[in-house]
Amino acid sequence: MRGETVTDTQKKIKEVILESGIKVKPIYTPEDVKKIDYNKDIQNPGEYPYTRGIHPFMYCARPWTMRQYSGFATAIETNKRFKFLIEQGQTGLNVAFDLPTQMGLDSDDERAEGEVGRVGMAVDTLKDMEYAFEDIPLDKISTSLTINSTAAILLAMYIVVAEKQGLSPDKIRGTAQNDILKEYVGRGTWIFPVEPSLRLITDTIEYCSRNIPKYYPVSVCGYHIRESGANPVQEIAYGFLIAKAYIQRVLARGIDANDFISRISFNFDIHGNFFEQIAKFRAARRLWAKIVKEEFNATNPKAMMMKMIAGGGGGGLTIEQPENNIVRGAYYALISALSGTQTMALCSYDEAYTIPSEKAATISLRTMQILIEEMGLCDTADPLGGSYYIEALTDQLEDKIVECMNKVEKSGGIVDAISKGEIQKEVSRQAYLYEKMLQSGELVKVGVNKYRTAEEEERTIEFHEYDSTLVKKQIKMLNQVKKNRNNSKVKNSLEKLRKKAKTDENLMPYIIECVRNYATIGEITSVLEEVFGKFEEPVRI
Repeated sequence: MRGETVTDTQKKIKEVILESGIKVKPIYTPEDVKKIDYNKDIQNPGEYPYTRGIHPFMYCARPWTMRQYSGFATAIETNKRFKFLIEQGQTGLNVAFDLPTQMGLDSDDERAEGEVGRVGMAVDTLKDMEYAFEDIPLDKISTSLTINSTAAILLAMYIVVAEKQGLSPDKIRGTAQNDILKEYVGRGTWIFPVEPSLRLITDTIEYCSRNIPKYYPVSVCGYHIRESGANPVQEIAYGFLIAKAYIQRVLARGIDANDFISRISFNFDIHGNFFEQIAKFRAARRLWAKIVKEEFNATNPKAMMMKMIAGGGGGGLTIEQPENNIVRGAYYALISALSGTQTMALCSYDEAYTIPSEKAATISLRTMQILIEEMGLCDTADPLGGSYYIEALTDQLEDKIVECMNKVEKSGGIVDAISKGEIQKEVSRQAYLYEKMLQSGELVKVGVNKYRTAEEEERTIEFHEYDSTLVKKQIKMLNQVKKNRNNSKVKNSLEKLRKKAKTDENLMPYIIECVRNYATIGEITSVLEEVFGKFEEPVRI
């Protein structure tokens, strides 16, 4: 307004405080970055500390891998969806497993009733994995297995399927999520107590480092911690502490840091403030490089590179006005690209409701392709590098992440804190505060607490329907496998696994043997549960 002073205008500007607790200034200048040393704190892409990306030319040389989350009903149905996505230009697979598979239950287990194939692909034996990847070359299509408690078993199946395709171990590519500590915090599909679960993860990392050099045996998931209510600082801090816990256990087995840390990746979440998310990843990349170099004395540059999958968070999507999620997804993809991700698994607009439909998955895939082909996201590396705001925010976020990590480590460490329920308590508290802000309108969510129509439009969402006919087919196939397999070999391999589980020996070779003999997930899990016991969730108030 004419006659208004700068001071008058400043008084009208709404104060902005990010989820991370950082207050945003209306204007950033060179003064805000005067303490930053480019050569020390930022550097060129592909150079330590990798703030601007882990590759010298980033997407100029090769775009990110496009990997959509998919899997439902039986392996045969899932195989059809995989082939559809590949035909549409998808360059990687991200497999969803149903709840019984995640919990180590066979499809004919009474505890699995009503859940078989509902939220992902049902897997009982090696036969299911053979069907799932039929005619899909595993040396050309990289696959992410979204599985945790039973990750060692599913990894064993994947290894045997690759062998049956004639691939040597050095040709097997892919990732297993395999991050059990975040399950205790963020999802709840645990089976065994904390320490035996950590033993299984350490076994998989050790086995892969010695036998499958191109495979990522763990993808540490700050994603699910964030989706459970953590703020962006906690997402990175807890994720890094969990990664450090895994690394420390592998180092204790005498494996050099340079030989395996490079095969640990991260799965992070994107929703919220555009610039906060980008700066979060730049800060995380720099901090991880420092941790690996200074705390673990790694000299291999690849070990210092934070490799991540990031493509949006389902927690940012809404049931209300679901078409808005298409717009949100486009911005999540843009954030992911500007953040320097290696793999983008963009959430689909209907994920607030159901497993992504073909239509929704295709829209997400096209969104990523538009960024590559039309929007210039692959023209130059780290186009936001040098922004006063981005660089200042990157510094502030790194400081807050370190502060959060130090607090946990001083109180006994992440494993102890998760075992006692302390991290779960903190994440739940943060989720409560977030919900209060949504309900009060302090935090705006378009279509939810602002810009609601008088009468919400009719929602036209394609649900994934539960198909009892396919469940019957799944159980029938399971029974056929049990009938046709060599049950004497199954019994012997399971007994061998039981004996070895009581020792400190790596269990992967024995799990692979069970899988090769077509032992079921339920049979293998039961043997391990007999030895390890079950996890009892601590209750913190």
